[in-house]
Amino acid sequence: MPLPPLGRERPWPRRLLVACRGVIVAVALFSSLLALNLLQTASLVVRPFSRASFRRLNRWAANTFWGACARVTLAVHRTRVVFTGEAELPRENALLIVNHQAMTDVQVLFLLARRERRLGDMKWFVKRSLRHWPGVGWGLRFLDCLFVKRDWTADRQRIEAVFAKLRGAKVPVWLVSFVEGTRLTAARLAQAREYAAAQARELPRHVLLPRAKGFVASVTGLAGHVVAVYDVTIGYVGGLPSLWQWAKGRMREVHLDVRRYPLAELPAAPEALAAWLAERFREKDARLERFYAGGSLA
Repeated sequence: MPLPPLGRERPWPRRLLVACRGVIVAVALFSSLLALNLLQTASLVVRPFSRASFRRLNRWAANTFWGACARVTLAVHRTRVVFTGEAELPRENALLIVNHQAMTDVQVLFLLARRERRLGDMKWFVKRSLRHWPGVGWGLRFLDCLFVKRDWTADRQRIEAVFAKLRGAKVPVWLVSFVEGTRLTAARLAQAREYAAAQARELPRHVLLPRAKGFVASVTGLAGHVVAVYDVTIGYVGGLPSLWQWAKGRMREVHLDVRRYPLAELPAAPEALAAWLAERFREKDARLERFYAGGSLA
């Protein structure tokens, strides 16, 4: 079942102290993000002359801000991070399939990318409505991210165009895909279990059923450019933190498990790829069951 949210701090003087810390972190990060947005906008001057230089400048901006977020987690909040699975990953283009429990999943993925020195190469599937948001939305528009409506008919042409751009320019990429399509909640899990029962499938306990269309499109659309799929499982200790609780330093411990699968070893047929993805999420579900019982994703 979904992990419950983190509780409130006690007593109230403690709540006031951590709230002050959260405000300082939030203001510092958001103001720096807006400053980087200005630099990203200025980089448009370079794009007509050198798209490679334009991408390098924006890669630097992403690496700077996301690296700052990771340093807050590690150096300011001193969060304990436990990695299992692949101890070291090759420097390669990859598709990351990740379970999605909270907005802080993004902050956790920054820690993995920082470890592998790939922060600036991260690309995301993002809700199209976020593209107009100051800060995050504006910044992602400069990074070849995929803004989607979660409607395959409407999104397909746009996704294929971005993939063609990434392949053609040989852009280094870690493409992050939350293939469940949304965050895990008790209501959504109940719906997923009802659907799985109707399809005579194993009932999920800690994940939703993955949506295969976007995954299949990513594997086929980036074939020859992406080399591997990374199956990433995130496990929180003590409850799910909100972004505000992360800013306050409430995320005290998090676990990441990474399994690497060479793209050449994946099946080619779309139906077989969908079955492969479903099997990875069955394994992920079992891994989380063991984690909540024994404290390890290994």
